[in-house]
Amino acid sequence: MFDDFAKDNLHGRLRRDREALLWKLDGLSEYDARRPLTATGTNLLGLVKHVATVEARYFGEVFDRPSSEPLPRWQDSDGSDLWAAEDETRDQIVGFYRRTWEHSDATITALPLDAPGHVPWWPDP
Repeated sequence: MFDDFAKDNLHGRLRRDREALLWKLDGLSEYDARRPLTATGTNLLGLVKHVATVEARYFGEVFDRPSSEPLPRWQDSDGSDLWAAEDETRDQIVGFYRRTWEHSDATITALPLDAPGHVPWWPDP
């Protein structure tokens, strides 16, 4: 019973935080959504893209439920998911994030709170 409450509570917080991240894009011009905000070139659309990629990995690969979305191999990560590329539209990135939500939500629903996972990019203990 407690596990169900905890799982529902955590899932609700994840949903709230997802919406809050997208809310940051509301009313922004294309320039402002893509404007680099750090020395690495990170921009707000890039953060959405990065969070979608990370969520797809942790709720996909870790639980042997890979996303149908094309993801770069984690070994090849070069940080390019921290900014929106010139040929990527806002709708494409937000759509990717929303599809990732659906996949993650299905994983969360299907598995118990204490389901074991394996993170292949973490070093073996």
